[in-house]
Amino acid sequence: MTRNLSITLGLLLVLALGFGVFAVVRAATGDSGPSAAERVPQEVLVRENSHYLDRNEGAKVTVVEFLDFECPACAQQYPVMEDIREKYEGEIDFVIRYFPLPGHVNAEASAAAAEAAARQDAFEEMYAKLFETQQEWGGAGEPTPQVFVGYAEELGLDVDQFTEDMQDPELLERIKADIPDGSKAGVQGTPTIFVNGLPMSSVPSEKELSDVIDKELES
Repeated sequence: MTRNLSITLGLLLVLALGFGVFAVVRAATGDSGPSAAERVPQEVLVRENSHYLDRNEGAKVTVVEFLDFECPACAQQYPVMEDIREKYEGEIDFVIRYFPLPGHVNAEASAAAAEAAARQDAFEEMYAKLFETQQEWGGAGEPTPQVFVGYAEELGLDVDQFTEDMQDPELLERIKADIPDGSKAGVQGTPTIFVNGLPMSSVPSEKELSDVIDKELES
């Protein structure tokens, strides 16, 4: 065995042992999630005009999701969030914030569809429709607003009003207004989810979310 190879193997062994000690300490201390010091202030995560899918008087827990309707990972997260909403019905608040990504052609158009639907008190219906149909319009080479107009018709909305609202500059400004808050909260991609200000891991499982929510409900 050469001297250089011996040194290399020795370093690898030290690193392996170090990682093992770190893993044991992490497990022993229960350090598996964000600490209280990492909480993002509520005023950054929730604004007066933020959209609530669930809102309960006296709720001890607020879940906030920054999302992009064209993001495949957000579509993957959607059924998990629906399960969480069902599991904690009546106990938690659930807030949606827009964070359209520049690489998605329909990111703003789909958010505009949700916002236009909100003006007809149908935000939740369009929210669900967009994720359930994402494969039909996601990844298009150019914006497809006509697809979203079709969804508005399917949902029984006033199509003329919906079309006009989707083109309203104020509506687009409302969508873009969520981005600075997301950036301030440390959002770099979607979905990014917070539980009482605690940032969750990327695409968290139902168990990960439940563990944090349960802890917050008990505190």
